[in-house]
This record gives sequence, structure tokens and C-alpha cells, in this order.
Amino acid sequence: MNRRGVIAALPALALTGCQAAREAVGGRTAVFLRAARAQMRGWTSYDARYTPIAYPGGDVRPDRGVCADVIVRAYRGLGIDLQQRVHEDMLAHFDLYPKLWGLTAPDPNIDHRRVPNLAVFFSRFGKILPISRDGADYRPGDILVTRPIGRPHISIVSDRRAWLGAGDLMVIQNMGMSVQENNDLLRYAITGHFRYGLDQPA
Repeated sequence: MNRRGVIAALPALALTGCQAAREAVGGRTAVFLRAARAQMRGWTSYDARYTPIAYPGGDVRPDRGVCADVIVRAYRGLGIDLQQRVHEDMLAHFDLYPKLWGLTAPDPNIDHRRVPNLAVFFSRFGKILPISRDGADYRPGDILVTRPIGRPHISIVSDRRAWLGAGDLMVIQNMGMSVQENNDLLRYAITGHFRYGLDQPA
């Protein structure tokens, strides 16, 4: 296998030893996780560059993206367009969102691709759940906001458990090596824990 083939196989290799340790989920959570996991089939280069996109329903190229794009694309599997929802809320309540990028008005090309904006949106319209160092406090489909390298990161709690360590649920994320499923639930400082669009009408 050539180097590109090895890299493309990494997301699948991340599941080694985990296939048999899977939580039973159904309904919207199952659809959501399938849409998240479908992104593991190809290679997604980590690309945070500002890119003009369509609105609503816009997206950067499918082989490009950041951690937030994993969440946005997974929710589209449920018919939820976070690009539109975040933009509409920012139009109405721009003062509630962080001003970390020098913006003076909402921008539908990029706002939904920024973790701090998603954290505010989920805190306003989703369930704010406890931040805990106990893996039992997390459920498949939960949204996790962390700070792995001094910057905000976002991931989705999986329905698969790792055999190694404490056997916690894994997370589906893009940390720079394409979309993968990793045993990172409690690895980094957690700053947000949310649930949105799964247990309540979206």
C-alpha cells in the first residue's frame, strides 16, 4: 500500500478493537452518528481558510474541512442546516456571540465553522449538560467542546467504546488527520457539553 493509501486507511484503523463494544442507539441519534461516521470514508484535509460558499446549505469542498465541519455535515443528515440556523440567530442576537475575528456583522460563509459560535448556539438552543471527568456522564450524539492545544475544538460522542483505558465512549472528530473515531473523550480539558436536535424537536 502506498503512503496515500496508508493515510486514507487511518480512520478505519482507529476503530481496531472497538467494533464489538458498541452502545445501542436508535432514532435521530443513530441517523446523526451515521452521517458523522460517513465522513470517515474519504480523506478530509484540514483546511480552515475563509471560503465563500452558497447560502443556505453551503459547504466547502467535501475533501476539505475543520472540526466544526464534521458537526455541520452530521446535522445535515438530520435535515438541520447549522449554517442557516447560526446565521439567523447571529442576525438577531449578534451581541451574544464572540467578537474574536474582528467581525462587525454576521457572515454566513464562516460563522457556523467556528467553534465558539457553535458553543454559543448550542447553549442557547440545545441542552447544556454537566462537564464531568466521568465517562458515564456522556451519551452517544452529545457534542463536546474541548481545548486540546490551547484552541477550541469540537467533536461528537460516538456509540462505540474503546477497549483500552476505561472503555469510555469514543469521539468522532477532525483534529488534522482527517475525520476519525478516537479514544479522546476525557483526554483534553472540556469546556462545553451539549445535546441538540436529538431528544427534542429540532
